[in-house]
Amino acid sequence: MPTTRADRRPARRDATENRAALIEAARTSLQADPDASLETIAAAAGLSRRAVYGHFPSRDDLVREVVTSGAARIAAAVPNGPTLDPLAPVTRIAVIAAALWAEVSHVRSMAQIAVHGPFAEQIGTVLAPVRAAVREACALGAEDGTLRSDVSPGTLARLVEGACFTVLDEATRSGTSTADGHRMVVLSALGMAGLDWRRAADVLATIPAPTPPTSTTTDPAESHA
Repeated sequence: MPTTRADRRPARRDATENRAALIEAARTSLQADPDASLETIAAAAGLSRRAVYGHFPSRDDLVREVVTSGAARIAAAVPNGPTLDPLAPVTRIAVIAAALWAEVSHVRSMAQIAVHGPFAEQIGTVLAPVRAAVREACALGAEDGTLRSDVSPGTLARLVEGACFTVLDEATRSGTSTADGHRMVVLSALGMAGLDWRRAADVLATIPAPTPPTSTTTDPAESHA
């Protein structure tokens, strides 16, 4: 009998569900083990390795999808534009650093793959609005004297970003708690931007620790913190 359009709908729906299951399995598997094989990911999704290739040509393509979609969610969650405009430059940096930590604290291993892995350049493009917000804060702070002006705003923004990444690496390695990570990332970002630790601590006290988004993907380090 000829196949009708109604007959084909379940297959398309199954393909969509399989792709979603595969992406979620990749997030979970890579969070537990950044070197998780394609076979491991496929098994976690209840699929065969061959079935994976119907959605992604290679493991790299699957990982790219996972990390770029995660970066897009982070970029959307970090305050920018009108939300930051009324804030002083030092507060802007603290707010951005705290928001970043809230988004990645529960998926630390995946965040490390994103910022240090082979897709770092693509991730940088996705996070361009966040980087622009940090650069603007650095420029404003240099102008009003609240932040260091011995380097260009662009360079300072990269240094602040690097300080945040260093906290991510240390927190992942040592199993730092979410609360302590929040404190570390804000103080590190502000310290790199030019504030002494006492002034940075005063700013930190005005920044409530954001509540991380609910996720079924939990960092093993966090569970032992």
